[in-house]
Amino acid sequence: MNSTYYHEVGKEVAVFEHTYANKLPFLLKGPTGTGKSRFIEFMANKLDKKLITIACHEETSSTDLIGRYIIKGAEAVWIDGPLTKAVKEGAIIYLDEIAEARPDVIVAIHSLTDHRRELYIDKLGKIIKAHNDFMLVASFNPGYQKGFKELKPSTKQRFISLSFNYPENKIETEILINETKIDKSTAKKLVNIATKIRNLTELGLTETVSTRLLVDAAKLIRSGLPKRLSVEVAIVEPLTDDIEIIEALRDLCNLLI
Repeated sequence: MNSTYYHEVGKEVAVFEHTYANKLPFLLKGPTGTGKSRFIEFMANKLDKKLITIACHEETSSTDLIGRYIIKGAEAVWIDGPLTKAVKEGAIIYLDEIAEARPDVIVAIHSLTDHRRELYIDKLGKIIKAHNDFMLVASFNPGYQKGFKELKPSTKQRFISLSFNYPENKIETEILINETKIDKSTAKKLVNIATKIRNLTELGLTETVSTRLLVDAAKLIRSGLPKRLSVEVAIVEPLTDDIEIIEALRDLCNLLI
């Protein structure tokens, strides 16, 4: 039984299963908090495969993924990195926010994203053929820091790609109820708040209200924190540091909750 809760919104489960069966790499595109990581957890559980997740950031290098020599006593010993382990063991490796990583990461995965399905370990002078069950999955947020942290079209064309977005109101309400056991009326109000803020493009928010933020707010409310305070600290404050925008969002939320 799959212990990870995930509410399917389209045909993403079938797309993933076929991608896995055909040994193709998979790319999830979409804003933060839309369920990309949860979906991969769910699919790894469904397929009964080990999942290795790497949260990429600007310092993530190919060495971090492939491995390195470390000094042990009087000798240098090679330690496999998470990507090498996944390739050898037949795990699913998930490179979350791959566009944030250093360019050498893209170079390192190059031969794993085509017919070769192999990893070249420069420091060992070795080529490792991927285990039959190995799968490379990556995600990135196309709207985040547009033009600054983008994936090249030539890289994107190596993946089967799927766009994730915020679910429609009814489904998002169901997700909140399932995740937090919040009452339906409050769940609807939280989703309504999210919808209003997501449509306020004039505020110029870098990120908007994710389903993850709604779940956090619902958890606080469910545990007894006042509704308005829960919404302020879980939804409004994480979105911006601008005092005027915080006040405007707080006023809007107070009307809706």
